[in-house]
Amino acid sequence: METLAYLLATLAVLVGTAFSVIGILGLVRLPDVYARMHAVGKVATFGVVLLTVAAVLTVPFAWSKGLVLIALLVLTGPATSHAIGSAAYRLGIPMKRALRDDLAQQRLPTPK
Repeated sequence: METLAYLLATLAVLVGTAFSVIGILGLVRLPDVYARMHAVGKVATFGVVLLTVAAVLTVPFAWSKGLVLIALLVLTGPATSHAIGSAAYRLGIPMKRALRDDLAQQRLPTPK
């Protein structure tokens, strides 16, 4: 049973690291802050959750703390990305190659 836990932990580390690397590549390669926030907010959250699952599998009696941490990560990761993206939009940071802007009619005037 312990060997199975270590095998699953190793698999979770590999997949979590792959998700994190994809998130970093998205952060570096994508053109604007909105696309970057999408890459980091979605993919990196999954990477950190999988790394936390790997830690929980290798440390005995850590399920309660691990589940609380995973729940907090899943709840706060996308909310944080949304808050940063919303702040960037309110500051007037332009979108690169935007097809449409649904919030353009609701934009508040920027202070001078």
